[in-house]
Amino acid sequence: MLPAMRGDGGSSRAPAVLPLRVTTVGESLDCAVVLLRQRAVPLLVVSAVLAAGEQWLLGVLRAGAGLLPPYYEPHARLHQWGDWWQILATGFALEVGIVAVLGAYAGAAAGPALLGRPAGGWSLWRRARLGRTLPVALLLAVAAWPLAWGGVVGLLALCALFGLATPILAMERTGNPLRALGRSAALSVRGGLRVARVRFLGYLTWLAIRFALGAAWLAVADTVLGLAGAGSGWVRWATPVAWGLANTVAYAALACLDAVLLVESRIRTEGLDIGVRRSRARGEDETAMLGAGR
Repeated sequence: MLPAMRGDGGSSRAPAVLPLRVTTVGESLDCAVVLLRQRAVPLLVVSAVLAAGEQWLLGVLRAGAGLLPPYYEPHARLHQWGDWWQILATGFALEVGIVAVLGAYAGAAAGPALLGRPAGGWSLWRRARLGRTLPVALLLAVAAWPLAWGGVVGLLALCALFGLATPILAMERTGNPLRALGRSAALSVRGGLRVARVRFLGYLTWLAIRFALGAAWLAVADTVLGLAGAGSGWVRWATPVAWGLANTVAYAALACLDAVLLVESRIRTEGLDIGVRRSRARGEDETAMLGAGR
């Protein structure tokens, strides 16, 4: 775990939880967890509500298609394969939108976490600018559905290029959502696609964790105890609950990773750390540097 870093002085400065320096891949993943721990209540509560709504909608679609828990795999009938793929694409689209919504709050929280500035929960919600970030999250979710339907390559490109858009809107106070999308793409391709690569690694990490929490335990129950037969009464409700709980943590963590990658990319390629230290040395407002992205 990364040690907390204190500010340069002044009683109003809180302990900073994000390092004002370039970080390794492992440290970036670690920083995302640290940021999540600092803002666990608002992030996890909102994530839980959104994840529950996602599981409810997917449950309705799966029931209509005749797909049974715990794995919801299609059977020999051809139309079930089409339904299964459509539901899978819907799940991916919802996931993209949920992480984008949470990314706005994480982006708002990352600034104070980096500078060691205290910030209340309500002030961060105001800074998240949901009036601007929600349409962007909806746009990304809508774009993700046909891309996921057509295959994973387009979906991966969408997430890799535009995953930082809502954190940018919240942290940098960008006025134009389209400009935030363009800036996200620009930051993501710098340094040999570093942001995109770390984001992909983070997604794979949490995918493995989610699978273990959401499905693997059912396989163990079936093998050891013989309890998890497809369509069993308790499996019908236990499976979406397990996936909902796993997704609650994963979505919040991925949103925090996006915020951390925004900060790290600006430090690595734009000298954000230099600008902040220079502002501190001059006695100027260092928070202005957060909105000075190029």
